[in-house]
Amino acid sequence: MTLFKDLVEYIVRSIVDHPDKVVVNEIAAGGAITLELSVADEDMGRVIGKQGRVINSIRSIVQVLAAKQGARVNLEVLEA
Repeated sequence: MTLFKDLVEYIVRSIVDHPDKVVVNEIAAGGAITLELSVADEDMGRVIGKQGRVINSIRSIVQVLAAKQGARVNLEVLEA
């Protein structure tokens, strides 16, 4: 488990109604880390936000942390 995965889990679990259904999978390939986020169907809108503002804010936070660590991190939201 990395710092990036823990950060995404913490942020998302604090804003959803079903925190027990938050799953973050980490895939490392070619010098980049991909985080795959899945949440309960009812929480999808809450995570994405209006015009994607919430998920884009989470992505920005993760990318800033990754830049400080010298890594590249992508965050993808998986549909159930």
